[in-house]
Amino acid sequence: MSCHKGAANNQLKPNVVLIYADDLGRGMLSYYGQKIVKTPNIDRLAYQGLVFENARGCMLCAPARASMLTGYHDCHPDKWMITKGGAYYAISDAISDDLISNTIDEIVPENKNIHHMAQIFKDAGYTTAQFGKLEWGFSVSKKQMDLHGWDHYCGYLDHMRAHGFYPPFLFEDGDIMPMSGNTRKDCGKTIEPETPESYKDRWDMTGKKLYSPNIILTKLLVFIQQNKNKPFFIYHPTTLPHGPVAVPEVHQDFIENDTLTEVEKEYASMVKMLDQHVGRILDELKQHRLLDNTLFIFTSDNGHELYYTMKGRCTKKGKNILTGVNYNNINTKYYSECGGDIFDGNDGMAGRKRDNWEGGSRVPLIMTWPAEIKGHREVSNLVANFDLITTFADMLHIQLQDPKDGISLWPVMNGTGPHTEHTYVVNASFQGASIVTNEGWKLRHYAPKNTFQLFYLPDDYREEHDLSHQHPERVILLKKQLLKECSGDYNNGLFSAKSNIIPVVVNP
Repeated sequence: MSCHKGAANNQLKPNVVLIYADDLGRGMLSYYGQKIVKTPNIDRLAYQGLVFENARGCMLCAPARASMLTGYHDCHPDKWMITKGGAYYAISDAISDDLISNTIDEIVPENKNIHHMAQIFKDAGYTTAQFGKLEWGFSVSKKQMDLHGWDHYCGYLDHMRAHGFYPPFLFEDGDIMPMSGNTRKDCGKTIEPETPESYKDRWDMTGKKLYSPNIILTKLLVFIQQNKNKPFFIYHPTTLPHGPVAVPEVHQDFIENDTLTEVEKEYASMVKMLDQHVGRILDELKQHRLLDNTLFIFTSDNGHELYYTMKGRCTKKGKNILTGVNYNNINTKYYSECGGDIFDGNDGMAGRKRDNWEGGSRVPLIMTWPAEIKGHREVSNLVANFDLITTFADMLHIQLQDPKDGISLWPVMNGTGPHTEHTYVVNASFQGASIVTNEGWKLRHYAPKNTFQLFYLPDDYREEHDLSHQHPERVILLKKQLLKECSGDYNNGLFSAKSNIIPVVVNP
């Protein structure tokens, strides 16, 4: 086993690998009962390690990443801004390093007072690397990646391009990394919903030779081999299984499954590929005798989304496919059976990505570290994605330069404080803000109607029983706490493209 000594202390430093799945509802994992798609590698992590049953992400990918990497919840109006996508899309026809570096320098002004996740590891003497989808907003610059503490990165820097799996180029440390044989400016992004035309489009492989998740994984594995003798932090924001659906081949588990449509088979294959990639990373760590002293974390950014829609079978429109009636998002809402989701990707919860129902922001969070986390444990502690940066700082004895919203989960991990948790956690959404307490009370603001609803989640997993009239005093208390976290304006918890996404300034 490779043991790494700290620069500031003599404690062992684990390697850290953080896998960030994209739009993966926890219902897609067989650990949580998924019947169609088996995920043995991720399940193995869960059965050997620590599983947080009450972990909160965000309701959308960009704020989820910003929240996790800075340590602040997404109801703040002033901690970070979400940049518009497409910064590199317009120049995909004329690829050159000079053009890229001269065109986009600094996409959005930096908040220099924020201590970022990779900087924590840099302070502790680690080599830091990111592989996959961009880490910030919907577009990010090389300058920002450097400022945020990344020694090495490989992948996309533009959210719009990251939704195509066959890009003509990726970025590696700020330089263009050509993807030979990929010629489509749209990166091979396909169309929805499923029709004969969309099926034909997906399997027209003209200009689609290299599948980016496989290329990025190879780069990650090489990084492990090259840095095996020193402590490293790997952040892998994979694009799997975000849609539109695209996969080089249908996995053998699903080829003969007559209960699935072709696009459902392909989506299932993307989830299967994610699990296989996790397995390959674990195997690489094991090969270099690093597994015992590696903190391996698997989580997702937000709740489930449907990328396998088909008329009459499955829809992500705001209406019940069984009745044809639109959801009012107060007493009628999305459930898997109402949307025709054969996978039940949100694990029976109400809502999905973008919503402030539980299906929008409750995510899997699994940790293993054989040298420190002993055996399998499931804990119900109320935790959030923005806790990870505080946890890493505590674990590595690094003093944070700014007060975070997160708490350290290190006492839960090492058993010294197994009941450590938040008193409450807040989230923004396209519907409004919400607050969940460690007792299980949830106050939900539906901003379009300025309506507040109260649920008691331990008895109401599906959020079917509004208790606001039975407990008016609790509504008053939670509204006060929520308003405080929203800096005095509930609308700070109402996400919209108009108010929360800023344009990208591109130099001539």
